[in-house]
This record gives sequence, structure tokens and C-alpha cells, in this order.
Amino acid sequence: MYLLTYIYQNSENIGFFINENNSVIPANIVFSKIHSLVPRDMIGLIEIISSLDVDEVNELKSSINSCVNESINICDIKILAPIPYPKRNIICLGKNYLDHIKEVNNLKNVSSDIPDNPIYFSKIAFPAIGQNDFIDPHSEIVKELDYEAELAIVIGKKCKNVPIENVEDYIFGYTIANDISARDIQTKHVQWHKGKSYDTFCPMGPYIVYKNSISFPPNLEIKSYVNGELRQNSNVNQLIFDIPTIISDLSSGITLFPGDIILTGTPAGVGAGFKPPRYLNSGDKIECYIENIGTLVNIIK
Repeated sequence: MYLLTYIYQNSENIGFFINENNSVIPANIVFSKIHSLVPRDMIGLIEIISSLDVDEVNELKSSINSCVNESINICDIKILAPIPYPKRNIICLGKNYLDHIKEVNNLKNVSSDIPDNPIYFSKIAFPAIGQNDFIDPHSEIVKELDYEAELAIVIGKKCKNVPIENVEDYIFGYTIANDISARDIQTKHVQWHKGKSYDTFCPMGPYIVYKNSISFPPNLEIKSYVNGELRQNSNVNQLIFDIPTIISDLSSGITLFPGDIILTGTPAGVGAGFKPPRYLNSGDKIECYIENIGTLVNIIK
């Protein structure tokens, strides 16, 4: 089950993407047939689906399939980030792939030590940008613009102090994020928040994939391309701190809410890891691919 937020005929909507025929079924059409509540936005849709039991989820899938005749061709819509305006900052994991730690040891103020515990920082995404949107390079300020393909977790239920064995119960699904980073700003401030929070620095999407479509913990290829050249090529099973560890640790003492987004880190192959570095320039096309989710495409303005 693939969920998306999109613009159709100048109106923002939520719906379900159908892979087989590249079409979208509006959520209001589906829910008008099976549920008394019709969600108004993606977080509302997440909350409703997360409240369903297994049989009700299967009923929802059947209803989606029965609405194919009322679908919209994907060429007729503009895909937005799945949650264009997250209610809270995006939570990110730093230094969570071993090969990435090794490749950026030449960056000023970035340690090459392997962390003993997860490293968290937050990223402003208000809004997050979507498929085929332009990334503003802020070239008057930023001179070292970089990309980071990442698997993003979307929380489905309010939770706190989650035991590691129960983590999957509180996950709604997964999407793709590109943690665009200003390396010079990042190192200048000796922390990562500002250099990763400039406007347009958080492309996400194109879809959220519901969790039961992906094995747990995920075992998915993750790649990025710049102008068609393969740069990152790994698997999310290489995370130093896996998803059960991340959610259990992060929720210790901190309440997570439906629609919260957690970026799990990036593998080797970022621009800063090359010698000399290969940073992004105007016109560059970045494609972030994760198996079973799709490809997120953006261009530097």
C-alpha cells in the first residue's frame, strides 16, 4: 500500500498510488465506502489506518482495488512530500553507516570515531519538498552543497518507552528522504542543525509505503545518483543502530506522535567523501532510490 499527497486541479489531496497502472485513487473516494471518517491530510490518514486491525487493513486494500475505475492518471498530478508540513522537526541519525563514518573523516569538526550510542539531531522541514521540486542551493551563503539518501521511518501511533521487541507496532511505514547538507555551514557551527535546515533542504517521497509491504527490519537496497552517475550503493541492513534500536532508544523519555519522521542515516558515497570533494552545482539532478519504495528525484536550482 502506497500513500501520497498531491495536487490535482489546483487542490491538495491525499490518496493511494497503484503501481500496476500508474494511477492514484483519492482517499476520500475509498473511505466514503468503508469508514465513517474521511481524513483531511496525511497525518489524519496515518492515524485512521494505524487504528485498524489486520482484517480492516485488508478490507481497506480491497476497497482501494475496487475503486480503480475512479482513479487519476499520475501524469495529471503534482506529487508533494507525503507530509508537506511535519508537525515537529525531522529527527535524524548521524554517523549510522560505518563506511560513511570512514569517508567523511576529512571534514573539519567531524570525528571518525564509531559511536557507542545513536547520534541524534533535528532538521527543520517546513515545508518538506516533493518529487521533481527544485532545491535552492542558497549559493550566496553555501559553497559546499551535498546530498544524502536516507530511509525515513514514519511513526503511526503515539508511543513512549517502547520495548525493542514492540517497535514495529508503532511504525506506520517508510519513505525516502534526501538530507541535503551545507557542509561548510555544518562544520562552521560545529553541529549539524543549521547546515541541514535551510529552506528546501528536505526532499521526501514520493510515497509512504505501509509497513506490511516491507519485511521487518527492512532489508532494502539504497542508492543515489547524480546526473545519472551512481554515487551511493548500499543496503539499509548496514545500519550501525538498526530500526528497533533507534525507536526504542529515541522513545525512552520522549513521546513520539503519529506523523513523526525519523531519518536513519546515509551510507558512503556522499560528495564530501570524494577526494577532492564532489559537491552539487546548479542544474544537477539527484535521484535517491530505495528498493520497494521508489525513486525520489530533485534538481538543484
